[in-house]
Amino acid sequence: MKFATWNVNSLKVRLPQVVDWLTAHRVDVLCLQEIKLSNAQFPSAEFEALDYRSVYAGQKSYNGVAILARTAISFDETDVIRNIPGFNDPQQRLIAATLAGIRVLCAYFPNGQAPGTDKFAYKLEWIDALCNWLTKEIIRYPKLALMGDYNIAPAAVDVCDPFRWEGLNLFSPDERAAFARLCALGLVDAFRCFAQEEKSYTWWDYRAGALRRNAGLRIDHILLSSPLAAACVRCTIDKTPRRWPQPSDHVPVIAEIEMSGIDG
Repeated sequence: MKFATWNVNSLKVRLPQVVDWLTAHRVDVLCLQEIKLSNAQFPSAEFEALDYRSVYAGQKSYNGVAILARTAISFDETDVIRNIPGFNDPQQRLIAATLAGIRVLCAYFPNGQAPGTDKFAYKLEWIDALCNWLTKEIIRYPKLALMGDYNIAPAAVDVCDPFRWEGLNLFSPDERAAFARLCALGLVDAFRCFAQEEKSYTWWDYRAGALRRNAGLRIDHILLSSPLAAACVRCTIDKTPRRWPQPSDHVPVIAEIEMSGIDG
């Protein structure tokens, strides 16, 4: 099965791009972040026409997440969760569903703005709440994938200029520690399970020719629980959509899991 994550930075604007990408790639599961649509506006019919069902947690103009899955995939509709249980938050940043026996979490981590700000404190509080909930969720669902825009570059290799970015938002010690805490729960960074090209990133600022200069960061991730990581055979970044007209500033990340290699 192929699992993908993509911050589309407005599904209203980029629905044609998502449709084109899905038509070309036919992944089994696609997690979307920053859909920036209310639930009433979500284009379920367009995805159904491509043979995908969808679950979503929308929010007008901001945030919003969705999971698309091939209709042939078994889907337990009784255990869909929106937002982190026990964490009171009006922002729609997380949705979870069980697909083919795999617990899929689609997350849009807070940006944080800058260390020392209220938004940065909220980011760390949100991740703390996520970690606390995941501690139990991984026990309940040993086959779990946490996919999305983390707004964190976990290591110097994930930053175009780590000396310039050190201590700034997206690459501060507190954020890297938060990412490490997630991994300590038993989650594995699928992209780093394989040899990758140097300077592989998932986000480039729209300004200052960042894409042309490859001045990016790897902040979109697929973290897998141990059984899934052991069965993961490939994880790649697709830069192609970033070169399309009016692109998102993020690109898809794709992980391929050999289902026959999963125990249980």
